[in-house]
Amino acid sequence: MSQPVELPDQIYVGPVIDEGHSLASVSDKVGGIVLKRKTTLGWVFGLIVAFGLLQALMASATWLLIKGVGVWGINIPVGWGFAIINFVWWIGIGHAGTLISAILLLLNQSWRNAINRFAEAMTLFAVMCAGMFPVLHTGRPWLAYWLLPYPNTMALWPQFRSPLLWDVFAVTTYLTISAVFWFVGLIPDLATLRDSTRKPWQQKVFGMLSMGWRGSARHWQRYEKASLLLAGMATPLVVSVHTVVSFDFAVSMIPGWHTTIFPPYFVAGAIYSGFAMVLTLMIPVRKFYGLEDIITMRHLNNMAKVTLATALIVGYGYIMEAFFGYFSADVYERFMVWNRMTGPYAVFYYTLIFCNIITPQFLWAKRIRTSPGILWIISIIVNIGMWLERFVIVVTSLHRDFLPSSWGMYAPTIWDFGVFFGTIGLFLFLIFLFVRALPMITIFELRMLLPGARVKEPVAQ
Repeated sequence: MSQPVELPDQIYVGPVIDEGHSLASVSDKVGGIVLKRKTTLGWVFGLIVAFGLLQALMASATWLLIKGVGVWGINIPVGWGFAIINFVWWIGIGHAGTLISAILLLLNQSWRNAINRFAEAMTLFAVMCAGMFPVLHTGRPWLAYWLLPYPNTMALWPQFRSPLLWDVFAVTTYLTISAVFWFVGLIPDLATLRDSTRKPWQQKVFGMLSMGWRGSARHWQRYEKASLLLAGMATPLVVSVHTVVSFDFAVSMIPGWHTTIFPPYFVAGAIYSGFAMVLTLMIPVRKFYGLEDIITMRHLNNMAKVTLATALIVGYGYIMEAFFGYFSADVYERFMVWNRMTGPYAVFYYTLIFCNIITPQFLWAKRIRTSPGILWIISIIVNIGMWLERFVIVVTSLHRDFLPSSWGMYAPTIWDFGVFFGTIGLFLFLIFLFVRALPMITIFELRMLLPGARVKEPVAQ
């Protein structure tokens, strides 16, 4: 019989969760969702809906491979359509997890403990969805490995001056570090589940995944070092990944893309959409599983504040983008700004202004920030607005280029929507499996924050 996991004492930094909890109750409530809670009809229904959307992805991708990328709405001059729009959107959603896990950990923000595990999983699933679009857009996804610089007999090497190749390195590095960070944080909780379950098959599965964790001082010491090291590696990735993604646009000469404000503007937008998605998912999960005493109003309030702050940065980016177009005295840049506001896609521009700038201003009121229902609606509106932002950036700059003779219009087809909604189905399908199979909240970090805990320096063994 394995020894029970010993959790370290730690300094108590404030009432992060309700005081009625004990060490056993936290483990039982969070771990019980995996080990003891019966599968509900609501969970099954949600999984079926997500699986249905996933089949739309499978059908759309299959038809795309049979017929080619011509089934999409892309044309000349809009050579990138939904593929790059959805790629940037999904990458942005994945930013909140790394920010919550890495930067807030280094800043010793204890309120992150109830939401970091869920946000980290959301990051992994979002990056998986994002990676599909550039691969499918090549038209020959079975040759996607050509983007990697590997020794080969054909003496072919990638074009290292291409920002699309920079994306390959940035996104794969981001996915790798995020996955390792997520799994390392799971190890103590997997050991807790291993020692709590009485089912032999679960003991074997969680025993293998926990990698021999026994909760000794040496284990905790190495865990803390590994966590800080990974957090230090992940922190610059929060800035660098979406900066590199913005280079897909900024290094070109296309009006509306060739601007120096894109890197910080894209990073702020990524954090903005990422926190909005965390709220979109966490609020229903919080209600469905009765976690109001763990994911408290303090967490919702803090996430709403971050959302509001990044909304102001994004709004500033919109203003500066229009100002740069006018102040540059470049006829093409001025026309691009005017075309966004008065052209055939103007309705999308004003809708994104409403979603991304006007709607978040309600978050100045604490009553709104602490109202889960209204906050959930605002988060959905923000996610829609951030998708529209990417649509406006891509389409309005491409459909009317330098020469009027090459102007055109872009309209997505049913297969564009099929792939897009299919990736949403994949994302939700993985989320449903995650909340049922693994602890969605960090058990050991919450237990450190319970009242009565004290500092205990680890002793090397």
